[in-house]
Amino acid sequence: MRGQGGKDVLSGNAGRDVLTGENGNDRLRGQAGNSGFGLVQSGALEGANVDVTEQLVNMITAQRNFQANAQMISTADQVTQTIINIR
Repeated sequence: MRGQGGKDVLSGNAGRDVLTGENGNDRLRGQAGNSGFGLVQSGALEGANVDVTEQLVNMITAQRNFQANAQMISTADQVTQTIINIR
Protein backbone atom coordinates (compact mmCIF):
# COMPACT_ATOMS: atom_id res chain seq x y z
CA MET A 1 0.00 0.00 0.00
CA ARG A 2 1.26 3.50 -0.76
CA GLY A 3 1.25 6.13 1.97
CA GLN A 4 1.91 9.86 1.90
CA GLY A 5 4.92 10.86 -0.16
CA GLY A 6 4.83 7.58 -2.11
CA LYS A 7 6.32 5.54 0.72
CA ASP A 8 5.39 1.92 1.25
CA VAL A 9 3.30 1.45 4.37
CA LEU A 10 2.60 -1.93 5.92
CA SER A 11 1.07 -2.36 9.34
CA GLY A 12 1.66 -5.55 11.23
CA ASN A 13 1.89 -7.08 14.68
CA ALA A 14 -1.49 -5.68 15.78
CA GLY A 15 -0.56 -2.15 14.69
CA ARG A 16 2.72 -1.95 16.62
CA ASP A 17 5.11 -1.94 13.65
CA VAL A 18 4.86 0.17 10.52
CA LEU A 19 7.34 -0.28 7.69
CA THR A 20 8.05 2.76 5.54
CA GLY A 21 10.55 3.83 2.92
CA GLU A 22 11.41 2.79 -0.58
CA ASN A 23 11.96 -0.87 0.29
CA GLY A 24 10.28 -0.96 3.68
CA ASN A 25 13.63 -0.61 5.46
CA ASP A 26 12.56 2.07 7.94
CA ARG A 27 10.57 0.81 10.91
CA LEU A 28 8.43 2.90 13.24
CA ARG A 29 7.45 1.50 16.60
CA GLY A 30 4.59 2.68 18.75
CA GLN A 31 1.39 1.84 20.52
CA ALA A 32 -2.05 1.96 18.94
CA GLY A 33 -3.68 5.36 19.47
CA ASN A 34 -0.38 7.20 20.12
CA SER A 35 1.78 9.33 17.82
CA GLY A 36 -0.40 9.01 14.76
CA PHE A 37 -0.92 5.26 15.01
CA GLY A 38 -4.48 4.03 14.48
CA LEU A 39 -6.71 2.50 17.10
CA VAL A 40 -7.41 -1.19 17.53
CA GLN A 41 -11.00 -1.89 18.55
CA SER A 42 -11.95 -5.43 19.50
CA GLY A 43 -15.43 -6.74 18.89
CA ALA A 44 -16.22 -4.04 16.32
CA LEU A 45 -18.13 -4.91 13.17
CA GLU A 46 -16.92 -3.60 9.86
CA GLY A 47 -19.54 -1.83 7.82
CA ALA A 48 -20.41 -3.56 4.57
CA ASN A 49 -19.89 -1.71 1.33
CA VAL A 50 -22.72 -3.50 -0.46
CA ASP A 51 -26.47 -3.19 -0.23
CA VAL A 52 -27.61 -6.58 1.05
CA THR A 53 -31.21 -6.07 -0.08
CA GLU A 54 -30.16 -5.18 -3.62
CA GLN A 55 -27.86 -8.21 -3.83
CA LEU A 56 -30.60 -10.51 -2.52
CA VAL A 57 -33.02 -9.19 -5.16
CA ASN A 58 -30.34 -9.70 -7.83
CA MET A 59 -29.80 -13.27 -6.65
CA ILE A 60 -33.55 -14.05 -6.72
CA THR A 61 -33.81 -12.52 -10.21
CA ALA A 62 -30.89 -14.61 -11.44
CA GLN A 63 -32.45 -17.76 -9.95
CA ARG A 64 -35.78 -17.05 -11.68
CA ASN A 65 -34.00 -16.45 -14.99
CA PHE A 66 -32.13 -19.73 -14.57
CA GLN A 67 -35.38 -21.60 -13.87
CA ALA A 68 -37.09 -20.01 -16.88
CA ASN A 69 -34.18 -20.98 -19.15
CA ALA A 70 -34.13 -24.51 -17.77
CA GLN A 71 -37.87 -24.82 -18.44
CA MET A 72 -37.37 -23.52 -21.98
CA ILE A 73 -34.68 -26.13 -22.65
CA SER A 74 -36.93 -28.85 -21.25
CA THR A 75 -39.80 -27.73 -23.46
CA ALA A 76 -37.51 -27.61 -26.51
CA ASP A 77 -36.35 -31.16 -25.74
CA GLN A 78 -39.97 -32.33 -25.52
CA VAL A 79 -40.82 -30.67 -28.85
CA THR A 80 -37.77 -32.25 -30.49
CA GLN A 81 -38.69 -35.66 -29.09
CA THR A 82 -42.26 -35.28 -30.34
CA ILE A 83 -41.04 -34.38 -33.84
CA ILE A 84 -38.72 -37.38 -33.88
CA ASN A 85 -41.57 -39.69 -32.80
CA ILE A 86 -43.92 -38.35 -35.52
CA ARG A 87 -41.54 -39.43 -38.31
